[in-house]
Amino acid sequence: MFDNLTGALQGIFRKLKGYGKVSEKQVRESARDLRRALLEADVNYRVARDFIASVEEKALGERVLKSLTPGEQVMKIVYEEMVELLGTKRNELRFGPAPSFLMLVGLQGSGKTTTAVKLASRFKKKGRNPLLVGCDVKRPAAVEQLRSMAVSSGIDFFESRSDTPVEICRSARENAIRSSHDTVILDTAGRLHIDEPMMAELVEIKKSVSPSETILVTDGMMGADAVNVAREFSEKLGIDSVILTKMDGDARGGAALSVRSAAGVPLSFVGVGERFQDLEEFHPERFASRILGSGDMDSLLERAEAAVTEEEAKELERKIAEGFTLDDFLTSIKQLRKMGSLREVIDLMPGASVLKDMPIDEKALGRAEAIIRSMTSQERNNPRIIDGGRRRRIARGSGVRVEEVNRLLKQVESTRKMLKHLSKHKGKFPFPGTGPSTGSG
Repeated sequence: MFDNLTGALQGIFRKLKGYGKVSEKQVRESARDLRRALLEADVNYRVARDFIASVEEKALGERVLKSLTPGEQVMKIVYEEMVELLGTKRNELRFGPAPSFLMLVGLQGSGKTTTAVKLASRFKKKGRNPLLVGCDVKRPAAVEQLRSMAVSSGIDFFESRSDTPVEICRSARENAIRSSHDTVILDTAGRLHIDEPMMAELVEIKKSVSPSETILVTDGMMGADAVNVAREFSEKLGIDSVILTKMDGDARGGAALSVRSAAGVPLSFVGVGERFQDLEEFHPERFASRILGSGDMDSLLERAEAAVTEEEAKELERKIAEGFTLDDFLTSIKQLRKMGSLREVIDLMPGASVLKDMPIDEKALGRAEAIIRSMTSQERNNPRIIDGGRRRRIARGSGVRVEEVNRLLKQVESTRKMLKHLSKHKGKFPFPGTGPSTGSG
């Protein structure tokens, strides 16, 4: 989501690092370049203006002008100001006495229904007992969509025969009390644009259930317009936080940088895909680091921990010590897939911006899996017995070229040797043999 902005910022920092010392003129030129990069990323104009003014003021101090590493000093200032802009610390959702209501609001098509299910799935994994409630009486298909997604994700869904959203919410409260659901998530109706009837309906719902959190769900691809939507909902309804959706698409990241400062509302989550687990907590310092091209190791480790249980990690560590096989490689592929796409994983790595133009073959893991599954159990345990004839048959069976089979076998052998060396040192290796690749491995 931040590729273009990250590339522009790193160009500015590289230029500054080329100077032994910088002058006031060079700092001001860099500030202009930085302002242009922010505006091109669709950052709100006033937010960009105030941000640059603060960065420029600090960059013109002795800390930079007399520094032997001006580029690094400016980068540190930009990072600190960006964290401040994004909100300094994580905005945690609040839960009231059970049943606690979370009210999702937003325009039609913003992703409220999908986000409601994602939140419910997240809460359920953390030990809460969520209940999904559809409040859009004008579009029956919306309620049916929520019910279908709830069933698919294993989340309880409340279906009411009431004709008004307020009556549905009241019935949901009674049902939640009887069934011991501690969290009720309301998927409210949206419109193509903000209008008075919609706001009046939302205000009535809010008064009837007193939600612990009123959360605006808005499309991150709207850019600066997402900030305007957040401002209006904040003024007319009162919201506690914002969830930006579709941030895995062509969103330029401007809304994420603008919403807190321009609308006075913090971000709580960002949607980065269609899967139920594709909802990331918004941590200001992590996103600032990602924008500056320094990666996000905390989020990467969290994904790894979610993909691999402690028992699985210990088992794989034991196998590594005994000798890494193709079956172990197959296991690591499955675990990597749980973390997301190759591009998503790479983007969280420090220095990932260097790889942003490298072609990533997302189907490579699938081909590697097909190759391994075309082998016998003996061949998986001892690839050295695979001769030329067998390699050709494996290639035909998996629908790839012989060269890809050879490449995979070489990669696995290199991985095996590396892990044999690493296993002598204490640590966990949940994803052996993974990393950016343009080949079948």
